[in-house]
Amino acid sequence: MGRFWINLFLTLIVSSLFTPSQAQTASSKFKNEFLTRINKIRKQGCKCGTTNMPPVAPLVWNDELAAAAAGHARDMARNTYFSHNSRDGRSIESRITNAGYTYDGYKSFAIGENIAQGQTSIAEVNEGWFKSPRHCMNLMNRDFTEIGVAENNTYWVQDFGGREAFTNREKELIKSGRIKIRRVK
Repeated sequence: MGRFWINLFLTLIVSSLFTPSQAQTASSKFKNEFLTRINKIRKQGCKCGTTNMPPVAPLVWNDELAAAAAGHARDMARNTYFSHNSRDGRSIESRITNAGYTYDGYKSFAIGENIAQGQTSIAEVNEGWFKSPRHCMNLMNRDFTEIGVAENNTYWVQDFGGREAFTNREKELIKSGRIKIRRVK
């Protein structure tokens, strides 16, 4: 009987130390800091190298893009490489679509990725991406409406996506066969 109470007591202590709400809070803090920093600049517009970028709509968080980013950050950290292409040959598109972010059911589909290594804070990595013209252009791309970001042992991955759904009228025309869907690469 005493052993049962000790186990129950230890279980309650461990459970209270590692509650899902605390993990979600840390995750929410990470998401919110990235979105706040990026969307502040997207709202006002900026200069990417020599190109003036006008204000664009804010990005929203997407868990599928975050999963793709987390997998790539983890893989780069584990295998000590730095590239948009995985060591096993996976491309940005294959990683993102394998994470569930697909073009099925959408009339447009856009993806992109920023990577970085060595930065120790969200502020530092974000500042570096905005100072790099090509990374900045991804951050300011109006076709990108969603984002997922991950960090693993100072390997950072930022995956972008943008999809536009068919209107109800377009869906009716597709269903009737009056519009045919063709995927273009």
